[in-house]
Amino acid sequence: MTGHAHCESCKFFDEHKVNGAQASGEQGLCRYNPPVTQPAPESKGLWPVVATSDWCGHFTPDMTAAE
Repeated sequence: MTGHAHCESCKFFDEHKVNGAQASGEQGLCRYNPPVTQPAPESKGLWPVVATSDWCGHFTPDMTAAE
């Protein structure tokens, strides 16, 4: 299953944009879990940055992004 279970094919994968522009096509944001909080109170939470070829144990065939 891990051959097809990469982040880029997951419906929770979001293209990573930096200052409104597309970042490297090799990475994106994982929207499966909520943003990770930061130590400073005034800091915003951050979505985890993942590589398109990464994968996790949450992936199932029904989580595949629509084509």
